[in-house]
Amino acid sequence: MIDIFSEDARRNPYPLYAQLRSAAPVFREPRTGLWMLLGYDDTKRGLADAATFSSAASPGGALTSQWLIFADPPRHTRLRSLIARAFTPRSVAALEARIDALARSLLDRADANSDSGEIELIGDFAMPLPLMVVAEMIGAPPSDYATFRRWSDAIVRLSHTVSGDPRAAQAIHDVTVANAEMREYVGRLVDERRSRPENDLLTALVQPNEEGERLTDDEILGFFQLLMLAGHETTTNLIANAVLSFIEHPDQLALLRIAPELLAPAIEEVLRYRSPVQTMFRVAKKDARVGDHTIPAGQMVLLVIGAANRDPRRFDGAESFDVTRHPNAHIAFGHGIHFCVGAPLARLEARIALGLLLERWTRFERAGDEPWTPREAFHVHGPERLQLRFERSEAARA
Repeated sequence: MIDIFSEDARRNPYPLYAQLRSAAPVFREPRTGLWMLLGYDDTKRGLADAATFSSAASPGGALTSQWLIFADPPRHTRLRSLIARAFTPRSVAALEARIDALARSLLDRADANSDSGEIELIGDFAMPLPLMVVAEMIGAPPSDYATFRRWSDAIVRLSHTVSGDPRAAQAIHDVTVANAEMREYVGRLVDERRSRPENDLLTALVQPNEEGERLTDDEILGFFQLLMLAGHETTTNLIANAVLSFIEHPDQLALLRIAPELLAPAIEEVLRYRSPVQTMFRVAKKDARVGDHTIPAGQMVLLVIGAANRDPRRFDGAESFDVTRHPNAHIAFGHGIHFCVGAPLARLEARIALGLLLERWTRFERAGDEPWTPREAFHVHGPERLQLRFERSEAARA
């Protein structure tokens, strides 16, 4: 029986994707009734064709209903225009020095606490870094990242309500508690920024635009939740998946060390080869013809980005990890009007983080042979923990 929610499938979904995609471009998952689109062209269409596939896949009144990614035009157009003011190329570039300082501080701390040359990559580095950056962006103390992770993890576990997992009731309870805490936390920060503006993202979000429009408090809360979750999951998994890919493909790592300028295309290849976000939800607004199938209006659709990014009809050597791949038209950050507004920030964080790891470590490997535990949610891809053994470079020892 095919089980897309099993631990094995979440650890390595790609053989299953290939099996399903070769049989048909559309697969109806029997447990949930979800219509899965697995091919590159169909998935890309699902991401961009707002007239056929609605992004309003979150039930009204649900925590996620205020999120930008679950909005259709014209509401999406309004929200994105207000939010994009805080994500200009200039504002993202201005974060580079601070991201570098935070990354170095985390690695210094990990080094100081490890005489054995080991690090738990997720908890010590890949997870706190993006959450600290989120804290910096909204003007909160970086030390609040641990609270952010607890909230983010509670939201991630909402995926249990889709998969029919028996833990769904507990997940709903946990996210209800977290939502109340987030509302109080963000509300306090918003009140402070309205009375005392600062040079941060939250101040930009509370200010009206030139037409006098502004985000409501619920919309600001929704954006904070999305920023915290997407900023954490995408970047954390991107860093971890890159390290796993380098370990599993030493020839590509060797090439990267010889030619450091390949780091940017290597990051793009990780995004394609091990997409941090594997799926996105849509709802068919009308009967939708996909291949030989008709998806009835009102049915939930699962766009399987992870499968699309390994479609051999679109990518030569789709199952190969190639840091020199060009062109690389992956859709890991989406496509169309919902292309990820935070993509430049995720790329910047990954470039800084991975650049430092390659600079500080002459070699690294997994500390143990047991299979790594995947993140709980089926819609994201990456390890929950990743214990590594490494050798410091001469520069790192100095």
